[in-house]
Amino acid sequence: MALATSVYAAVDRDAIIERIKPHGNICVEGDETCGTGAPAVAASAGTVRSGEEVYNRFCTACHATGLLESPKFGSGAMSARADEKGLDGLLASAISGINAMPPKGTCNDCADEELEAAIQYMIDND
Repeated sequence: MALATSVYAAVDRDAIIERIKPHGNICVEGDETCGTGAPAVAASAGTVRSGEEVYNRFCTACHATGLLESPKFGSGAMSARADEKGLDGLLASAISGINAMPPKGTCNDCADEELEAAIQYMIDND
């Protein structure tokens, strides 16, 4: 009986490994470690999203309502923080995350300039 249990455990383990294995790899242009021989995909398509686009797609979920004490859009809170920390300080916080906000908020593929544009959009509309 122990042998049968061992065989089923090995089959289950192999099935689990097969189900959770990655479906592919992402290579970023300039990354020498890919080694697949396939051409690397550029990190971005070369289009920069506007601050308004980034805000509306990624930031509004928290900043429209002030969720978890995030600076609420249009309330004057973002301008106050800009006066306190400066644009560079706000950008650094957005990149690394602050309080409940994870790094880059919910926009993992945002370039720093897109995050800066979103911050500036929030300040301009405060």
